[in-house]
Amino acid sequence: MGVLKSAPVISYISFLALYFSFYTVALTSSNSLQDDFINCLHQNTNVDFPLEKAFFSPERNASMFIEVLNLTAQNQRYLTKSMPKPGFIFKPVHETHVQASIICSKKLGIHLRVRSGGHDYEGVSYVSQIEIPFIIDLSKLRQINVDIEDNSVWVEAGATTGELYYRISEKSKTHGCPAGIYPSLGIGGHITGGAYGSLMRKYGLAADNVLDAKLVDVNGKLLDRTAMGEDTFWAIRGGAGGSFGIILSWKIKLVPVPKTLTVFTVTKTLDQDAGFKILSKWQQVADKLVEELFLRVFFTIAGNNENRTVAMSYIGQFLGEKGNLMEVMSKGFPELGLTLEDCIEMNWIESIMYSSGFSTTTPPPPEVLLQAKSPLGEVYFKAKSDFAKEPIPVLGLKGMIKKILEEEAAVMIWTPYGGMMDKIPESEIPFPHRSGTSFMIQYYRSWSDTEKRPDMRIKWIRELYNYMTPYVSSNPRQAYVNYRDLDLGQNNNLKTSFNQAQVWGAKYFKDNFNRLVKIKTKVDPENFFRHEQSIPPLY
Repeated sequence: MGVLKSAPVISYISFLALYFSFYTVALTSSNSLQDDFINCLHQNTNVDFPLEKAFFSPERNASMFIEVLNLTAQNQRYLTKSMPKPGFIFKPVHETHVQASIICSKKLGIHLRVRSGGHDYEGVSYVSQIEIPFIIDLSKLRQINVDIEDNSVWVEAGATTGELYYRISEKSKTHGCPAGIYPSLGIGGHITGGAYGSLMRKYGLAADNVLDAKLVDVNGKLLDRTAMGEDTFWAIRGGAGGSFGIILSWKIKLVPVPKTLTVFTVTKTLDQDAGFKILSKWQQVADKLVEELFLRVFFTIAGNNENRTVAMSYIGQFLGEKGNLMEVMSKGFPELGLTLEDCIEMNWIESIMYSSGFSTTTPPPPEVLLQAKSPLGEVYFKAKSDFAKEPIPVLGLKGMIKKILEEEAAVMIWTPYGGMMDKIPESEIPFPHRSGTSFMIQYYRSWSDTEKRPDMRIKWIRELYNYMTPYVSSNPRQAYVNYRDLDLGQNNNLKTSFNQAQVWGAKYFKDNFNRLVKIKTKVDPENFFRHEQSIPPLY
């Protein structure tokens, strides 16, 4: 701005004239491009549907465009005015619309991003730092077909885990699905990264239980497992989204759950866990307890500024009755001090609501899961992840807690591994974090729109991440791709090399990254499906 203030007035006027001239041309070009795209779609699909009603752009209806853009975006960091916006949004209502979209994108030279409607930590499904894309928003494709006799379910990409769980519970009280905990997770992208949840120690990831899928490839062809081949089918189950095609639906194996599950939450403050005896014991046993028990630790700030402390909440789900749970805990983890009064028996769908944070005193009906609301609300956040192989010593825990106490809204989540996660080979699907992993760590810091220095919050979480370096996996330091972290590196142009991408690729996928690159080179050599951390082809 200093240059403009010191420039002659006539230069400033000339600058404004040039700016608005360019802006007008850009709007006209965008409108024209959208019209060309709609005409192309009409020529390449036989479905009778008024396509114009499925398009949203800032030029034609700015308020509606922003509403649609914001509707399923979870991280408000990527919705600020300064962030790049897509040229337009298209909400297909039929699979042929998606097929035609790819054909028309290639014909007109328009880049696309695909959004199924979930959490997307770094917003790569709706914000591009590389080029101006348009968005294919799959939120209208959310059909769910549960087949109890076949022990399977077909679920379209735009559905959420909450919808999926509810529809399963309508048909059976003894069938479940080993996907994520929060009901607002979008199925399409969730499973492409692996998808862990409270059944992971018993049945593995959702991606481990995928039987089939429908994928639209780079040529606009609709493929099932047989047609896409086992290499591509391997890649899409944990190799992350936006690299190999557009997932339209998944066929997932249903897993048995008992009629009665038991849940509990036991919270200990720093004063109640002097010397970290409880937390240290959790690190030793959480991955070795019976696989029916899933016991996480949530670290949050409690108290006010003068009496601030860290609360460690041990949140458990047990596939069985509370009497059996008490036997397991008294034998394997008596230090927690779990009592019968702490235990609440319920069925599987109720346990989903409990894990999602809904009230147990006045619980809402299960239909609340159909609302697909994020339990986090509208927040700005930054997150990172780690995998621990060994218990963190007391000295390390003290420094970690000291760092957490610096922030008012710091959150850390420890998720136990072991059980089925130890039994599945790390090359079975692209998700490699298997045997030898004790627990996963998620670092999370959120803030509101009134925060004046969000850069300080991001700086803090990076400092905590750096502090934890000696206590987590190394060579490579692993990360979970569904907690995408652009700090690890990103594609900053359309020709990112294998060596550049390997920096973050090895963290997410370890040696599986090499196979992912080979498959990408075979099925999408021109890198049509791309984003800041997509799998690159070998150039």
